[in-house]
Amino acid sequence: MAILGSIIKRTIDIRGKIPHWKNPYKLQVKQLRKLITKAQNTAFGQHYKFDRILLEKDIIKVYQSTVKTHDYSSIYKEWWHRSLKGEAYVCWPEQIKYFALSSGTSEASSKYIPVTAAMLKNFKKGSIRQMIAMAHYDLPKEHFQKGMLALGGSTALDFNGTYFEGDLSGITAANIPVWFQHFYKPGKKISKYKDWDTKITEIVKSAKDWDIGIIVGVPAWIQILLEKIIEYYKVKTIHDVWPNLRIYVHAGVSIAPYMKSISKLTAFPLIFSDTYLASEGLIAFQERPNAEQGMRMLLDAGIFYEFVPFNESNFDGDGNMRDKVEALTIKDVEEGKEYALLLSSCSGAWRYLIGDVVKFTSIEHCEIVITGRTKHFLSLCGEHLSVENMSKAVSLTAEELGVDINEFAVAGIPHGTLFAHHWYIGSNAPVSAEALREKIDNRLKEINDDYRVERTSALKDVIVTVLPDEAFIDFLASKGKLGSANKFPRVMKGKQLEEWQEFIKKYKK
Repeated sequence: MAILGSIIKRTIDIRGKIPHWKNPYKLQVKQLRKLITKAQNTAFGQHYKFDRILLEKDIIKVYQSTVKTHDYSSIYKEWWHRSLKGEAYVCWPEQIKYFALSSGTSEASSKYIPVTAAMLKNFKKGSIRQMIAMAHYDLPKEHFQKGMLALGGSTALDFNGTYFEGDLSGITAANIPVWFQHFYKPGKKISKYKDWDTKITEIVKSAKDWDIGIIVGVPAWIQILLEKIIEYYKVKTIHDVWPNLRIYVHAGVSIAPYMKSISKLTAFPLIFSDTYLASEGLIAFQERPNAEQGMRMLLDAGIFYEFVPFNESNFDGDGNMRDKVEALTIKDVEEGKEYALLLSSCSGAWRYLIGDVVKFTSIEHCEIVITGRTKHFLSLCGEHLSVENMSKAVSLTAEELGVDINEFAVAGIPHGTLFAHHWYIGSNAPVSAEALREKIDNRLKEINDDYRVERTSALKDVIVTVLPDEAFIDFLASKGKLGSANKFPRVMKGKQLEEWQEFIKKYKK
């Protein structure tokens, strides 16, 4: 295995030094042309006359003027429901074999996201590029013979006679290359477990038998797993069990609120590497070691991107996209501005609103950060508060007060004839709600000018409720959303907020 580690290390070093960047816009034009060419004989392609679009010189302009935008509800109602019934050649030229179940953090019921053979191929392509990016981390060759633990969904997918369904992590794990299976943990047997508590228990019991170098997963669940391993083996840190653990590849939510808690579980700092992995595709990954630089977009991996300025012209107050929007290409975006993403992909998504809002940190490197979701911005009266703002304020407050805050959620509520924000803060440390209120409020005033202005007018109050960390996990459990990619929503509205408020009333008794 030392020889294999040396070969992989050498390959990554060589590939990492080869200039691979091309003109981003040309890459994207090529991607769109390939997608339209491939799908021109599908029901969707025939409806929108893809064959005619291919004859046009300015293919992007004609595509945008011909094909309407979709959110999940519209594309499912008009097209994807046919694929679920087993019909082939609906939005992509094949019968869809896999559907990823994704409830996200803003929808009550599960979404069925098609995952095609072409998309699985591009998932692998992107993952290999992420491995190649490790050339920038100057890791020893021994690292590349260590195991990788991916804390994901069950690979025992449900089959209804037409298609398989399950978490995306379970679908991709069930399709990992043969050569990689030796490195992949928790292995075939444990990966099949559907009960989350059983899976965690079996991973903990097996942990001492593995030499793990990389861990992958959503921060909240990774933290819980590491804590359980440390407790089970009665050791001080996770490095007493996995001395060669070096890298944590995280996704789903901002890592900032969890870094302090996770650092307490390690003997030395881990390398944190961010990934933008959605059920709709592998969109970006952190190529350069500095976390502040953002994630580099994959522009030639089966997805064509459009960027819709996240403003009142394109979205209403509830985060719903308007019928006619301004959609930009990669050559038109600007650093520091927020955009909602539209995807056209090799899984049969066409001008599809994924629901995330991103901001470019580097145009030169095509690097982005996720600032929130279209429906997870708080703007009751013009405060325009993003999840990025919230996470930063919470992290700074936790550091200032010397406490750990991993979970939080915010709700906009009426305050007489005006408005207020109600924060739910998760912390097992004895901390004053009033101290949290003051610190978070002040930090947000520093971070967000719109918030500062509204706190003097329509946004009349900030309320803080402190809860144990377990309350957030227990709520997810009550909704059947334990584990894998499930994460607690940072902004709560509507029915979801009502269910949370009712849960808290009972939980506090």
